[in-house]
Amino acid sequence: MVDLFIQGGNFMWPLLIMLFFGIVVAIERFWTLSKAHINAKEFMVEMQDTLKQRGAEGAAELCSNTVGPVATVLHAGLLRLDRGVVHVEKAIEDSGAVEMAFLERGMVWLSTVANLAPLVGFLGTVSGMIRAFNDIAAAGDVDPSVVAGGISEALLTTAAGLIVAIPVQASYNYFLAKIDKIIIDLQESSNQFVEDLIQLGLGKEN
Repeated sequence: MVDLFIQGGNFMWPLLIMLFFGIVVAIERFWTLSKAHINAKEFMVEMQDTLKQRGAEGAAELCSNTVGPVATVLHAGLLRLDRGVVHVEKAIEDSGAVEMAFLERGMVWLSTVANLAPLVGFLGTVSGMIRAFNDIAAAGDVDPSVVAGGISEALLTTAAGLIVAIPVQASYNYFLAKIDKIIIDLQESSNQFVEDLIQLGLGKEN
């Protein structure tokens, strides 16, 4: 493996750095999004029961003890409950924007690695082919042993670029699907929460 890396030439180093960086970001995103995902429907059922039995204070305590953006957003709304439903909705909207930005943090880096890795690999391919033709020109003869080094460099960098890009792109798509699901849960839970407040007569302006 080390020999193949060396044969790939100088462009293997930036590809190795991109692979390491992509893995680090993917691990961080997996950890963060796994903690952010909860069963929103079960949480909202518990939220409804808590609002009916213990009121806004009990609901706020439930949100504080629950991880994830859904609980965080609803907790922000509960903190403005004394000002009326309009302020609750505004607080939910503001908190939701912050949570969405947090969920999408790092995704641009995964996309960048997935897009750049094949290009760097292709650049290494061009470099390898230039080297092969220069070797032919220097030798004055088309001998397979003369061009083998350049062609090997070209093929190895192409393969390395794809090896880096494919798993990073797959992880990007996976995380994007998880983020979309969490955002949908946020929207549905927020709408249901406001409706529950109105039905229970909570959040009336003083």
